[in-house]
Amino acid sequence: MAVPPDLADPPDLRVDFEQIFNAHFSEIHRYIVRRLSDDVADDLAAEVFVAAYRGGYDASRGGVRPWLYGIATHLIARHRRTEIRRWKALSRTAERAEHSPEHSPEDAALARVVAGQLTGKLAGALAGLNRGDRDVVLLSVLGDLSHAEVAAALGIPAGTVASRLNRARKQLRKALGDVNPLEENHG
Repeated sequence: MAVPPDLADPPDLRVDFEQIFNAHFSEIHRYIVRRLSDDVADDLAAEVFVAAYRGGYDASRGGVRPWLYGIATHLIARHRRTEIRRWKALSRTAERAEHSPEHSPEDAALARVVAGQLTGKLAGALAGLNRGDRDVVLLSVLGDLSHAEVAAALGIPAGTVASRLNRARKQLRKALGDVNPLEENHG
């Protein structure tokens, strides 16, 4: 059984690149889809691996997985304006739908469960976070990275990750009416 790239000796990208690509492409692609959209995810995920191949792996920065997430996060930053506009538009759309006279109360109840209503508010709240806090939240939640992995991905201390995550949670709770968006049970 092969040892996963993150646990093995630092990989030689010329030899191990196909293994690294096969092991991580789907995960990186999903992260990008969740951060941006399916439309740009194919191209951006490919760019992540091109940049990884060209840039070379630096074992001092941690494992391969957080290194790839760091590259993805930096490339996503190039698309930040589009991302923020999308969240703000989603937030406005959800607000308009909540107040639309075209929908009967029954339609609204069926169409908008708590999670559906929360989506628009959450999008607006995420758009309101500063870039560093938003990156930490999204790497933690969408990438399912540990504090140490987020720190490695962003090139910041683990303590900074913890403080950014704490600050972001407080801001998100306040924006969402004291609902913790990082907990599954919102009721």
